Amino acid sequence: MPEALVERAREALDNAYVPYSEYTVGAALRTADGEVYVGCNIENANYSNSLHAEEVAIAEAVKNGHTEFDRLVVTSGARDGVTPCGMCRQTLAEFCDEDLPVVCDLGGDDVAEYTLGELLPNTISLDTLEAAAAKRDAADTDE
Repeated sequence: MPEALVERAREALDNAYVPYSEYTVGAALRTADGEVYVGCNIENANYSNSLHAEEVAIAEAVKNGHTEFDRLVVTSGARDGVTPCGMCRQTLAEFCDEDLPVVCDLGGDDVAEYTLGELLPNTISLDTLEAAAAKRDAADTDE
């Protein structure tokens, strides 16, 4: 178990702003060169403007020039094995390969580990968009 990353994600829970759900989430994202960026969820009264812990961590890392990552840990105050939501999975897929380990905290020393590809198969990617454009172009040419 990546104990140090789990601990960093758990520490991030202290900064979560969750007056509506009272469900804290913390994330620790390690870059390919070993730096760690943490995030916590930040709620908003309209909910749609809320920020998720994973996206806060990845935004901070990208802001600081990092676009390659080798592990993500996600935890909640409930230690219930929470996984990144679909939106966060898609954001991670923009920067990470499908083999990115995603570690989900079950409490104590217990974790569940997935790969990003297991959590988000057949992601939308640049290749997906380029293939769709090529298919449109071919259909336009056939007309």
